[in-house]
Formats: sequence, C-alpha cells, structure tokens
Amino acid sequence: MTAYAIAHLRDADPHPEIAEYIERIPGTFAPYGGRFLVHASRHEVMEGSWPGHVVVIGFPGMAEARAWWDSPAYQEIAPLRSRHIESDIVFVPGVPEDYDSASTARAMREGPAGPEAAPGH
Repeated sequence: MTAYAIAHLRDADPHPEIAEYIERIPGTFAPYGGRFLVHASRHEVMEGSWPGHVVVIGFPGMAEARAWWDSPAYQEIAPLRSRHIESDIVFVPGVPEDYDSASTARAMREGPAGPEAAPGH
C-alpha cells in the first residue's frame, strides 16, 4: 500500500547547502521507488494556518519509506536540510483503492468492543 513522507518546512535559512540538498535528494529515491508528489508548489490554506512549505514524497509502502530515510545516501545529505530549515516530517500509510470511509464511521459508532457491547444487545 502506498506510503507518504510529508514534510512541513518552516523558517528556511537561504543557504547553498539547501540547493545542494534539492539537487541530490532525487538520487536517493530510486532504490526505494520514491518520487516527489508535491514540491516547490504554492499551497492555499483553507483553514487554520500553515506557514512555510509542504513536500510530499510517495513510496510503494511504509517499509520502502523507512528504508529510504535510514539509507546511507539520504542520511549523508539530510544535514544539508536540517541545518537550515525547521521542519516536521511524518510518514503515513495510504488507504487501499477500495477504502470506504463509511465502514470507518460504522466502526467508530460500534466502539472498540463492537455492536454486541452496545446497550440493549
């Protein structure tokens, strides 16, 4: 199942190391099937606030995303970013193509014990 690395980048300190990081990061994706889905795009804040930028990288799955993050190639260049940009980075699994949010809502209504534990059953 597809997984996503999502970065919220704030307070970027313009520096030549940032340009080097941006040039080198795509080369770290290949062994793990990663690719930019969102990068260097303007975003529209619809609710709340979101200062800075967002980056989304897609991977075939969580294992590939973690392997990319831990790879020597990525770890070598990560300081080029982290020294100059404050950021929050998360990995999240996607949902299957046949995902039905109604089934999630039903499970929420039934609670952790299921429908049998509801009063009157």
